[in-house]
Amino acid sequence: MSAGGRSPGYRTRVRVLRIFHSAAVTAWRSREDSLRGLGHDVTVIGARRWNEGGSLVDLVPRTGEPVVAARTWGTHPALFVYDPRAVWTALAQPWDVIDLHEEPFALATAEVLALRALRRCGAPYVLYSAQNIDKRYPPPFRWLERWALRRASAIVVCNAEAGRIVQRKGFPGVADVIPLGVDTRAFRPQRRTPPDGAGVSVGYVGRWAVHKGVDVLLEAVALQPELRLTMVGAGPEEERLRRRAGEPDLAGRVRFLGACTPEELPGVLPGFDVLAVPSLSTPGWVEQFGRVVVEAMASGVPVVASDSGALPEVVGGAGLLVPEGDAPALARALSRIGDDPALAAGLRAAGLERAARCDWGAVAQRYEQVYRRVTRSTPPSTASADDPEVLVVAYGAPATLRRTLEPVRELPVTVVDNSSLAEVRDVCAELGVRYLDPGRNDGFGAGVNYGLRHRRHPGRDVLLLNPDAVVTVGDVRGLHRALRAEDDLASVAPAQVDAAGRPARVGWPFPGPLRSWVEAAGLGRLGDGTDYVIGSVLLLRAEALAQVGGFDEEFFLYAEETDWSRRAAYLGWRHAVVGEVRVVHEGAGTSTDRSRRDAYFAAGLERYLRKHHGALGWQVSRAGQLAGALVRARVLTGERASAAARRAVLLRSGPLQEERRLRSGTMSL
Repeated sequence: MSAGGRSPGYRTRVRVLRIFHSAAVTAWRSREDSLRGLGHDVTVIGARRWNEGGSLVDLVPRTGEPVVAARTWGTHPALFVYDPRAVWTALAQPWDVIDLHEEPFALATAEVLALRALRRCGAPYVLYSAQNIDKRYPPPFRWLERWALRRASAIVVCNAEAGRIVQRKGFPGVADVIPLGVDTRAFRPQRRTPPDGAGVSVGYVGRWAVHKGVDVLLEAVALQPELRLTMVGAGPEEERLRRRAGEPDLAGRVRFLGACTPEELPGVLPGFDVLAVPSLSTPGWVEQFGRVVVEAMASGVPVVASDSGALPEVVGGAGLLVPEGDAPALARALSRIGDDPALAAGLRAAGLERAARCDWGAVAQRYEQVYRRVTRSTPPSTASADDPEVLVVAYGAPATLRRTLEPVRELPVTVVDNSSLAEVRDVCAELGVRYLDPGRNDGFGAGVNYGLRHRRHPGRDVLLLNPDAVVTVGDVRGLHRALRAEDDLASVAPAQVDAAGRPARVGWPFPGPLRSWVEAAGLGRLGDGTDYVIGSVLLLRAEALAQVGGFDEEFFLYAEETDWSRRAAYLGWRHAVVGEVRVVHEGAGTSTDRSRRDAYFAAGLERYLRKHHGALGWQVSRAGQLAGALVRARVLTGERASAAARRAVLLRSGPLQEERRLRSGTMSL
């Protein structure tokens, strides 16, 4: 096993530099207050002055608060930069984590990361994103975004779709979905007695703009005479909205309160019977969270919202949802809350419970988990001392599978049967091994993920075991000791021999365009390091699985473990061969068709290279592989020459194209 890992350790205090332009709003620094209450050192750099909700807000640090008010140039959240002197000075200190609460494509993100590199600051960084539309930005923003995402140790998002988007754009791990916070001490229910005959008091808080659905809201109120609307905020549509409110069907029922500060809002919300959030999706914008939703819930005010963007996710079952743009449906929902006291009471109770999960203290604890994970300072789980859970993805070959299962049957073993074969199920039943049938064959990676989703012991490490490999319980425990000896190891594999006792290579460098040409020249042993280990017998660390996620199911049969290992490496993890443990791996134990295996292998490599090196990287690598195959076809003899010729044909036609033909039931090779 290679050296260089860190020994397990646990730091009680994490030093965090948090850079966040909206830190100008005092209330939104409550997260940092709560983190300090948990014992951490948190310094904030925020914009000296920033426009929040249409009002300019000055950052005013409280006495003794470690906050730097930095000058900024630019007013758009993605098109501004900080005074570099403030960031440069702060980066000189020994931070454990840099929490860069800016979008990955923003100029400020590129600026801070460039200064971090110039300072040679090695602290891992965490990014933030709320963007839940998959936008393709023009250069250089697209390049800056991918560069920032690829090297981030974590990314926090406020809605699930934003997490999926950053993963598609290059973030190598699992995004942490953490809600925007609310101060439940400030936003809390207040006793109120509405005057008789006052109708239903509907509140709106936000920007007075078309995409916020304010026109729809006024039309909804016009449909129900008992509704009374208070508009809180400001925006470009004010004059037109006032004219509409003066028409006969709304006259006297709409009040324009104007903008209020974050400090004033807790006193305003409890005056409403219901809050309306009627946002409309546009081609360039959908609701990303809707902080006022949880502020209203914390204030004991039921919420009626449209189903735009992240609003269904934020509202959950604690409010009423209506189709966006549907004024009659919005009107009916608002009136229901006024007419049905039991419904209103139930929504208030559910809203208070939901808001408690968004309290700044709860949010700070979630951030603490992120910081501890990226600094490898999470307290060891008791489950890490238990035997790993063994996961076997099978495809037919019940006799071979039996030889694999018998030596490890005393461990917690799960077989995922991609073949849905009765004989495989019978072998598992006979040996007392858990059997799962996903009902289809979507490939090895999908089978692994199915097993991971149905783990019996989610906190344990997981051994991926091919159904043609033979290991003993002692081998598994030896691998486990090696994995847990160094806290930055994500995976380990044993040395391997085939059925005849011939050693097989287990540790490999990551594939790449240059590597393809080196191998084409017959110099594959140059730079012969271990970047990753093959997946036939592969022990995965539970913490790495939680951070990196499962396998990419776009990979059908090969290179999925290479991709997973590469993503883990981006996040700071290592992989190693445990030479003192040696196991037998027959290879190709569930397939006898060499041409099919070669096609799937080449397709997996193409998919990996396209994913990590782009289309150009694949074409450069393809040219190198093709050159090597053509030379070997000329200079070798017998089956080796034939195999090289077949590989050249495969590379010319395109491995992914051949894989699609194979999976559709046709074979052209």
